[in-house]
Formats: sequence, structure tokens, C-alpha cells
Amino acid sequence: MMTPKDLLDTMLGYLGFVVQIDETTNEGGNPTLQIYTEESRRIIGRNGETLEAIQFLLNRLLQAKDKDAAKVIVDCEHYRSMREDRIVQRVRELADRVRITGRSLQLEPMNSY
Repeated sequence: MMTPKDLLDTMLGYLGFVVQIDETTNEGGNPTLQIYTEESRRIIGRNGETLEAIQFLLNRLLQAKDKDAAKVIVDCEHYRSMREDRIVQRVRELADRVRITGRSLQLEPMNSY
């Protein structure tokens, strides 16, 4: 049986990417596959959409073989953590603005992740 790392490497290989993948576990206990490649921008895609699609497909393939498979997080060159830092910074700025003006603000729609 293929491991999530092997499956991701095979998927990306079929797409023509040469990658190195490191496997870790995040704070929530989920396996995380960190992709390193010269073509990180192509794997991440616009606003992380391609990365999300790769993660979705990988998890569907894993769950097709094992219904109880843990959800695997796929990241590329620490894109997710950098994006999370930017979101936290933006929310803090908006919170300050709400405190100053007393008016509510609405954020753009975000992925549930």
C-alpha cells in the first residue's frame, strides 16, 4: 500500500513536477506533507487554489482506500503558515479599526481551513 507521501510524489510526478517532500505532524496530530520544488508558484496556484485541489485529491484517494484515513495537510514551501500570519496581521489591523471607529467590518470569504 502506498503511503500518503508516495502517493503525492507519484501524483506530482505525473504532472511533471520534480519535488522533495518532507513528512511531519502538525499540532492537531494530522500528517503534513511539505513540498519543496523550483516550481512552487505553479503548485501553490492563485491564492493557493492549486495547492487546495492537490490536497483535496490526495485525501479523496486515501479515503477511497481507507474510510478512517487521517486528513493529510499538503503545503508547499511553508505557504500555509505564511498565509496564516498575513491573515492574523490583517485581522488585528481590522480589529484596531473597529475599535477606533466603532463600526463593524466584514471580511472576505475564506476557506474553512
